[in-house]
Amino acid sequence: MADEEREVFESDILIVGAGVAGLSCAYHLKKLINQYQENKADDDKDLSETMIVVLEKGPHVGAHCLSGAIMDPKGIAELMPDYIEKGAPLDNVIEEDALYYFRENGQIKPPYAPPDMHNKGFPAMSLNKFTAWLGEQVEAEEVDILTAAGGQHVLYDDDKVIGVRTEDKGLDKKGEKKPSYEPGTDIQAKLTLFAEGTRGNLTKTLVNKLHLQTVNPQAYTTGVKELWEIPEGRFEKPTAYHTFGHPLDSKTFGGGFIYSLNNNRVSLGFVTGLNYRNPLTDPHNMFQKYKQHPFVKKILEGGKMLRYGAKTIPDGGYYSMPKYYGDGFMIAGDSAGFLNPRRLKGIHLAIKSGMLAAETMFEALLADDFSEKKLKAYEDKVEHSWIKDELWPVRNFHQAFENGIYRGLFHIGMQMISDGGGFNDPWRVEEDHKHMKKLKEYFGTTDVDPNSQKTKFDNELTFNKLDDTYYSGTKHEEDQPPHLVIADYDICNNRCTIEYGNPCQHFCPTFVYEMEEDEKTGKKKLKLNPSNCVHCKTCDIADPYGIITWVIPQGGEGPNYDDL
Repeated sequence: MADEEREVFESDILIVGAGVAGLSCAYHLKKLINQYQENKADDDKDLSETMIVVLEKGPHVGAHCLSGAIMDPKGIAELMPDYIEKGAPLDNVIEEDALYYFRENGQIKPPYAPPDMHNKGFPAMSLNKFTAWLGEQVEAEEVDILTAAGGQHVLYDDDKVIGVRTEDKGLDKKGEKKPSYEPGTDIQAKLTLFAEGTRGNLTKTLVNKLHLQTVNPQAYTTGVKELWEIPEGRFEKPTAYHTFGHPLDSKTFGGGFIYSLNNNRVSLGFVTGLNYRNPLTDPHNMFQKYKQHPFVKKILEGGKMLRYGAKTIPDGGYYSMPKYYGDGFMIAGDSAGFLNPRRLKGIHLAIKSGMLAAETMFEALLADDFSEKKLKAYEDKVEHSWIKDELWPVRNFHQAFENGIYRGLFHIGMQMISDGGGFNDPWRVEEDHKHMKKLKEYFGTTDVDPNSQKTKFDNELTFNKLDDTYYSGTKHEEDQPPHLVIADYDICNNRCTIEYGNPCQHFCPTFVYEMEEDEKTGKKKLKLNPSNCVHCKTCDIADPYGIITWVIPQGGEGPNYDDL
């Protein structure tokens, strides 16, 4: 099928991903072009026919967008100063916040939290709703957004990016063409922006092919979230809590969040670092344990769970960002790692990176030059913006917890008095999955009950993975090629079973990976349930052998994160 005839669609600017980074880029670029056209002289270059195309893998803008979220509004205020007047769907403005260290049955409020961890004056919001609204603003500027159109392959001319091929549709489980088969389209562009979110399938291949990774590989966490309706009066003021400690062991990075919303709702979740040692670590199970802590349980008691979701977060910081420009391309938002790991905030940085990418695009269009040399202006703009000012002091934050929470807190203290340098600058780390220990190394034996660390589910406060998956709204057609590609099932069914105890069944926050008994051999074998996938990409990151690859499913399928 790679050699079959395909439709070719030509554009000037191609933006892959209709998240906040991609949409901010499209909106800002169109504004720059319009302003230029209004003021240009007769002999100036005409940009009125510039074709801007935005690709979105979801069925509609915002469908696959998930975050905590409390947003620092400085990004949207720069992009769109009248965002309030335009009806940006923001929730409560936070009036009270606190940081707690959780013990198993209690909590301690540390005497000091860094100023940039405070959230007073910031709006809570649904990223799903916010992104959908931002998409409406982009479309009002007459920019085309093509939904249910995922990018399957990057198109190259040698090492120059010349566009993207969208996914083939209408294939069955074996990859054979069904009567409804439609080959993907080659969308060619002078300049392509990759803004796919965390661990984008195209960005991953681009970074690997062109060797774009710099100091460190990206470090990730998996965030698991639920939206609840709770009895009236649980919060006197709009409140944000952040926690660390229980239920994580002292060697595992992560923490929890609780944000009160309007209409007696609360957004809460738990984040687990994917550089953990224990092969049975289960981010979903950690979250269920988190809800059983007396502090959290009291907030949720008598309430009702409404929605569920999960995503990975690029948490490595400045030193984990790849080179984010080259011949014919740029990378923005979570795809490039524009996220502050100490604040656990990236929306404002995604917006700003999209704006700076747009300004670079505008200059490239005027010069008709889309070379790496010209696009280096993007990096220069980032380095002279408040993005660098914010990310530089926390450049070693995540890495400081490499050897556990207690050493990490000490190192963070040293970093705070040395503008982020600390004792080890840059602090170098390996890929997350290389930290995982084998069963024998971690437990001293391979005879370990995989359910020994699981919590019990009561379907009122705690829920199993399959039930939670239902509340994510995820849907995939069964008769299509699996979008989770296993390079070697023999490793899964034999070697991994003995060495690691098949951690895929634990680190996946839904019920995609299942070990079932083979009727012929009596041994366990891996069964895939890709229809349960919520596109978090945890498996692509955490598999200890690196043999799981997440690729785009057909036709906009996946989660539907309404209100999340």
